[in-house]
Amino acid sequence: MTVAARQKELATLFRRARVIPVLTIERLEDAVRLAEALVAGGFGTLEVTLRTPVAIEAAKAIIGEVPDAVVGIGTILSPNDLARAEELGARFGVSPGATPELLKAAAASTVPFVPGIATASELMQALAHGFELAKFFPAEQAGGIKGLRALAGPFPNARFCPTGGIGEANAVSWLVEPNVVAVGGSWLCPPAEIRAGNWTSITAMCQRTVKSLKPT
Repeated sequence: MTVAARQKELATLFRRARVIPVLTIERLEDAVRLAEALVAGGFGTLEVTLRTPVAIEAAKAIIGEVPDAVVGIGTILSPNDLARAEELGARFGVSPGATPELLKAAAASTVPFVPGIATASELMQALAHGFELAKFFPAEQAGGIKGLRALAGPFPNARFCPTGGIGEANAVSWLVEPNVVAVGGSWLCPPAEIRAGNWTSITAMCQRTVKSLKPT
């Protein structure tokens, strides 16, 4: 499959999901329960970040035990991280930024990939490697919706998954932008709720978010 075909497939997946929960898992025993809580609440496309020592094992557990979850790997910083995501069978990979080395590796990988960008120059590098779907990060700090709109003029074919500073209160404002396919949402995985094992609370939060995304 070509880079363009993988990008098209991933954009379709993200549009259906609308919100991609961003999981930073500190304890392996929380992985499956957290994924189950998110899926039960209506969000099954998940990004497991490589920010903790147990991240890979956590992703492996979710892939193996939560069949309704579509698991991607986030915080991919190097070609080695991307290779680990591919070995796991991750459905997609996401980076907060992108070096030329990583973009080259991602173009050759079988894993659909979303490079992170914050500026026009970074987006141009991503587009040059065939990546029309990018993560706008950190979204609020990088200019917010006005910054995103500014990129739409010179880059009409680019599509984005903004992440960073987005929550239940402003998610809809981002999602109505024509060049946004989904948003990343770490707010759906509050560390305190995870530590306390409040899975029903996380499911309820997801269900409330689903309702807030529906047109009134």
